[in-house]
Amino acid sequence: MLALALFSGGCDSLISMKLLKDQGVEVIALHFDIGFGGNKDKLEYFQNATAQINVPLKIIDIQKQFFDEVLFKPKYGYGKYFNPCIDCHANMFAHAFSYLLEVGAHFVISGEVLGQRPKSQRKEALDQVKKLVRGIGENKKFDSLLSRDGVDSAKPRTLDELLLRPMSAKLLEPSFPEKMGWVEREKLLDISGRGRHRQLEMIKDYGFKYYEKPGGGCLLTQDSVADKIKDLISHRPMNFEDIDMVKVGRYMVLENGARCVISRNEEENIKLSKPNPQMEQIVLLDCIGPMGIIETNASLDDKILAGRIALSYGKTQIGQNYQVQIGLKTYNLSPIEREKAQTYLLFH
Repeated sequence: MLALALFSGGCDSLISMKLLKDQGVEVIALHFDIGFGGNKDKLEYFQNATAQINVPLKIIDIQKQFFDEVLFKPKYGYGKYFNPCIDCHANMFAHAFSYLLEVGAHFVISGEVLGQRPKSQRKEALDQVKKLVRGIGENKKFDSLLSRDGVDSAKPRTLDELLLRPMSAKLLEPSFPEKMGWVEREKLLDISGRGRHRQLEMIKDYGFKYYEKPGGGCLLTQDSVADKIKDLISHRPMNFEDIDMVKVGRYMVLENGARCVISRNEEENIKLSKPNPQMEQIVLLDCIGPMGIIETNASLDDKILAGRIALSYGKTQIGQNYQVQIGLKTYNLSPIEREKAQTYLLFH
């Protein structure tokens, strides 16, 4: 038997895979990159974490598809911030089942815990995800996996029956893999609620060195990122290339309404330097300091202001002029007072 596991990086995902490995089921860890998983490169961590249980890791980039099809039009709405968790989980399962067809796997597992998260892991929410997966399974490409009329008892009627949640399996209806004896239900768990004590004890017993501590996770559950997205889409349509500008830097609303982002470090300089059809770069030419971006259609006054703000965060002196390139033009500008610059921050 071969199972595909949605792998977020957290301890619940790791334990779920370990439970199946201990039953002799082969597992491939699938990590889906939606573009909002965090600002740090976690590849080395993912590799080390999955190596602990000897499962291969497959990272699948679905950033553009998630942005285009899920982020702004979730069927089940958002959580507290800008997190379309129910639709996001179903979307990941859709990609997982498509990959299942490619590699000939038998079912898909997830580390979700009943009652752990208020938006996405209530019993009702887990059932909503299953409903969405059932709808995904109506695609003819899944015909080989299913016996839609129930004639072949060796196959489930619907795709969602091939979805197993090992952490809370004993508290949920038996999945098809359990009914068929592919996995032993008695060796799965009955964890519920927000506490992680039991999981952390298991991590300790397994001797895992690499695992993510509880908390953190998707940037869409952070108020700062959510508020930036809400502000930007209230101002203009957001495009895919805008993702980095809501994830990093000092996000500002200028005098005439233009949006501007000033980096805080070299890593953010690199991220903000990526091409964006609606933004142009602010580059300090003769002093050390951050780069920034400002909307291409901003007024000249706002562009000048953005350049002066960027200078205020550099190694500069008030009253002294510096060369600043904004888009294709170069200006001779002086920095404004840092306290004044901070008044334009969306959060100040």
